[in-house]
Amino acid sequence: MSASAVHSLWTMASAAAPQDQIDKIETPNIEYGQLSPTLIVIGAAVLGILIEAFVPRKSRYYAQVFVAVVALTAAFAAVVGLAATGYGTTKAHIAAMGAIAVDGPALFLQGTILLAGLVAIFTFAERRLDPEAHGNRVDSFAAQAGSVPGSTSEQAATKAGFTTTEVFPLALFAIGGMLVFPSANDLLTLFIALEVFSLPLYLLCALARRKRLMSQEAAVKYFLLGSFSSAFLLFGIALLYGYAGSVSYGTIAKVIDGSVQTVDPALADTMGNDALLLIGAAMIVMGLLFKVGAVPFHMWTPDVYQGAPTPVTGFMAAATKVAAFGALLRLLYVVLPGLRWDWRPVMWGVVILTMLAGAIVAITQTDIKRLLAYSSIAHAGFILAGVIAMTPDGISSVLFYLGAYSFVTIGAFAVVTLVRDAGGEATHLSKWAGLGRRSPLVAAVFAVFLLAFAGIPLTSGFTGKFAVFKAAAEGGAGALVVVGVISSAIAAFFYIRVIVLMFFSEPKADGPTVAVPSPLTMTAIGVGVAVTLVLGVAPQYFLDLANQAGVFVR
Repeated sequence: MSASAVHSLWTMASAAAPQDQIDKIETPNIEYGQLSPTLIVIGAAVLGILIEAFVPRKSRYYAQVFVAVVALTAAFAAVVGLAATGYGTTKAHIAAMGAIAVDGPALFLQGTILLAGLVAIFTFAERRLDPEAHGNRVDSFAAQAGSVPGSTSEQAATKAGFTTTEVFPLALFAIGGMLVFPSANDLLTLFIALEVFSLPLYLLCALARRKRLMSQEAAVKYFLLGSFSSAFLLFGIALLYGYAGSVSYGTIAKVIDGSVQTVDPALADTMGNDALLLIGAAMIVMGLLFKVGAVPFHMWTPDVYQGAPTPVTGFMAAATKVAAFGALLRLLYVVLPGLRWDWRPVMWGVVILTMLAGAIVAITQTDIKRLLAYSSIAHAGFILAGVIAMTPDGISSVLFYLGAYSFVTIGAFAVVTLVRDAGGEATHLSKWAGLGRRSPLVAAVFAVFLLAFAGIPLTSGFTGKFAVFKAAAEGGAGALVVVGVISSAIAAFFYIRVIVLMFFSEPKADGPTVAVPSPLTMTAIGVGVAVTLVLGVAPQYFLDLANQAGVFVR
């Protein structure tokens, strides 16, 4: 078709439509102040990329650590400011033209993610654990990420003292995505946030300095399985859009409960089709259960936790769980409450399988990182028990548990980085025998974290489990609580076994040494211990805070 013909068609069409019917594109109305925590973190991540491009290699590490710490602190201050001015309670509303919810659960989870991210950045920045290589201090990350493991280019990069400082902007991008994930108020924002935080994590998993091949294998497994889960989520979004004619949480919820009947002419044949609703909702929940690490979508967890650099494992185990559970809570409580009779029986099965599988399989593990991975699967089951309570107490108990769990996890993995032999971290359990005699303080700190995982009284783990099980029992899931208590008892066995191994076994002559860390890792471990004990001994203020924050804006 010639250009003149196209032009004449265009003028005819525009003449046919009256001027007032031509829709004007509205300028988006964005509340920058209320989105400031996310904007600060993403802005700092972009600045980190510019630092990589323009700052001399020797100064990059200090510049990146400074930018990351300042950004996360500022973003946390912004969250506190928003909460203090009532955006978590009376002023809670939907911002960014319906894309983002600014409410209690969103701000609570964002604050938790930012604090966990800040503590994790300290473990990323640690450079005193490995002996100096060629006169240069080294960290947990590969000297040059693009080199083939064992190649001459990798050896040359190590000799030259190169460091992979890109890990800091990658971590900031991941945190930025995690901040949006639990506050997303439509399905497309949810999917974009998922990709923004998943892709940096796939890269971070591949960057271990020691055991490079195992690290790369972990990253490939995580990437492939994560891509499947993203595909399920995206397919579910398409089906739910076909069902409701909208991707907005509020509209979908109204179509489900029958209060909205507006039919988009293009979707008249499919709207209100229950098959689309059930399959779509199931697929979206599957995508989120993968991120949480619930059975049967847990197979990536032990391999990825074992292969990734330990600081990344700690960060991923804590922050990803917080973000994913936040998104799952919002989906089930805001979008699908009208479907609860359909999804609750299925989730019962998932919860029981997750609690029992995580606890039983952990007993057979001989590697400390794999043991903590199966422990995290069991904890996903305990948290899910609170999720399916479908009561306000269910929300607040899950928020409290996530806050408590994230700091214990980062602290535990930070301790794992300290126990080392000639090959780097000594993660085989047999190497930990007699650690309590060789380094009583490190063993005692690790014992505190293990007791918190086991849910022993006077630790944050006990308070969290008690809150979650109480909410589940009051929500009519008493049988689940019985299974949860049995699983906790099984899990306590392998936590106590590690404590016995550390304190009541003879240390081997060729056993590992405990490296003396810099103040960065000491801070990470110290924060973990402090949170564990404070939330165990005096949890009331934080339980009240979670209660106040436990109301979703609809």
